[in-house]
Amino acid sequence: MDRVRDLASKKAAVIFTKSSCCMCYSIKTLFYELGASPAIHELDQDPYGREMERALRGLGCDPSVPAVFIGGRFVGSSKDVISLHVDGSLKQMLMDAKAIWF
Repeated sequence: MDRVRDLASKKAAVIFTKSSCCMCYSIKTLFYELGASPAIHELDQDPYGREMERALRGLGCDPSVPAVFIGGRFVGSSKDVISLHVDGSLKQMLMDAKAIWF
């Protein structure tokens, strides 16, 4: 859990993913299209990936990826992020966290 919290706090936007996950790809693409450059942590490529995946599930992220943090705060998984985008609050969250500037 500490590793996840530490990584999540190092950049304004952080996404924990798996390289084979199509929803992870969609969320990463959404962030890039909004102008953000999130830190991406591929759990299936990280030696601590399984440990981090358990920690993410402990935070309530099920499925465990994608798991999105903005401003060091856990936002949720793909359905949460898409809901925030649809209602217009995702962009404001990214601006408040200084992940984007417009």
